[in-house]
Amino acid sequence: MADMTVEEAMEKYGPSELTRDDLLELEDPNYIAENVAIVTGAGSGIGQATALAFAANGLTVLATDRDEEGLAETRTQSEDLSLPGELHTVVADLTNDADLERIVDEAAEAGSVRYLANIAGIQTVAPIESFPLEKYDLMHDVMQRAPMVLAKHCLPHFRDNEDGAGVVGNMCSVHGHIVTRDKVAYNTTKFGLRGLTQSIAAEGEGKVRAFTVSTAYVKTALVAKQLPDTADRRDMTVDEVVENVMLERTRVKEMMEPYEVANLYVMGCSHHSKHLNGGDMTHEGGMSLTY
Repeated sequence: MADMTVEEAMEKYGPSELTRDDLLELEDPNYIAENVAIVTGAGSGIGQATALAFAANGLTVLATDRDEEGLAETRTQSEDLSLPGELHTVVADLTNDADLERIVDEAAEAGSVRYLANIAGIQTVAPIESFPLEKYDLMHDVMQRAPMVLAKHCLPHFRDNEDGAGVVGNMCSVHGHIVTRDKVAYNTTKFGLRGLTQSIAAEGEGKVRAFTVSTAYVKTALVAKQLPDTADRRDMTVDEVVENVMLERTRVKEMMEPYEVANLYVMGCSHHSKHLNGGDMTHEGGMSLTY
């Protein structure tokens, strides 16, 4: 039995309370209320922080998630932080094609669709021999197919903008570069996201950009909730899992905060990153790049 409950792991390794000072704010001529950023997975974790970060930069944000309560919390945080950008919420299922089209349609009603941040993610941990195929299919649909379909619907709106421009930022992971055992669906979809990103860049004619963000472990509920089970399977304490498994190969010996990942999206979507196209923002503490 693990030495921590899920609740205790969440308390210790979940995200810190977000403040306005945590959010990167940039001068960008396109970070204005008329332009809309779509953010998936915006009911918690990295998606929530990214929705708030875009709102902090004055953009209109279309925050979507299947978790209605989580989206309400995102809206409340935006109000509590007095963020200048208007935040709209849409409850939607990323495995439903009609919902994917509705997300983009509602974003277009709010302004000019210019940014798409595909951040929603789920996880199942199991060996390949026993990996449940329904979970594999679900993870593919949420993390690889939905980003492609959303990009497909956004592209005409990007091209209709006055300058014909737009940006797609896809949440990859260090697992889009190297893999860990028992995560075949996660590993496969994250590698696939890099191919999608490069495909968008190849067809974007320099005006529609795409990039991936690759981090190591981030203080999200998705990660923290896995810790007791991982500790059980490895016959370790939760702290040992964090220190000797998750952070063993990194040179920076601490997990990232969701807002730190959100700030990468703010930079990556901005005009400061105009040469970031098809590439990857690798911020994983040296995990895949050093030994």
